[in-house]
Amino acid sequence: MEHRKIIPDFNLFGETSAFPDVVHCERIIDRARLHDWTIAPHRHREMVQVFLMRRGAALARVDGREYALKDGDFLYIPRLAVHGFAFRRGAEGLVLSVPSPIVQLIGTGSAEMAASLGRPIVGQSGEVLGRLSLQLAEAFASHGTYRAQFLAALAQALLASVAEIGAQAVTQEPSAAHRRMLAFDALLARHLAAGWRAADFARALAITPGHLNRLCQSATGQSASRYIDSAVMTEASRLLAFTQLPVAEIGYRLAFDDPAYFSRRFRAVRGLTPSEYRAQFSG
Repeated sequence: MEHRKIIPDFNLFGETSAFPDVVHCERIIDRARLHDWTIAPHRHREMVQVFLMRRGAALARVDGREYALKDGDFLYIPRLAVHGFAFRRGAEGLVLSVPSPIVQLIGTGSAEMAASLGRPIVGQSGEVLGRLSLQLAEAFASHGTYRAQFLAALAQALLASVAEIGAQAVTQEPSAAHRRMLAFDALLARHLAAGWRAADFARALAITPGHLNRLCQSATGQSASRYIDSAVMTEASRLLAFTQLPVAEIGYRLAFDDPAYFSRRFRAVRGLTPSEYRAQFSG
């Protein structure tokens, strides 16, 4: 698994710069031609992407499997999947990048949807996805008072449509390790406010802490403890972006008794204080 150490983590399509918005939308041609139409293998720790090919073609490689995209196709790439592209020159379409807090909202309470959105999905865009992607692009370019809310709602509707297509498609049986990670993610979602540590999750999964750590390291390149911290701070990010709860209350909800310590931990993971992070969404 040594190759994982040299796979770069991108925050956006072909970029390592900070995620700039509640949802990001850009044209394939605008980014791909900057990289001579080839995007090297990389992964995203805290977002998913949907590529919608309107015209042209591309060869995508996701976790070692190749997908040939043509006019009207879409490709959904889940969080942490290693992927790269070779686009035909002049290829046109959209790349939609959706951060984890929005993805987690739509998957909460539905193991089937979470499982569907945990795998790559390819298919024809069709009328629904085509219409939603255009509406999302229009909302992204707008400057309305509730722009962030429109973007989040449209992104969730689009991901629900993608998940439905994925659930209907014939898919490979997930590996035992992948099923364990899905079970771990489901436990994380249910116990974010409980202050559980890696040993608590390992006990609930009936495995050893060392086994859980190896699963996380293999799947994500992170230790189990680091993965848990990231999930907690992703939930904190969601609450900061989409609620008006005081920062201290958000910390209490996530099992931080000391608001100052919560702020320090958030800054260590996100690079911003909770207030600075929230300011990005107050438009």
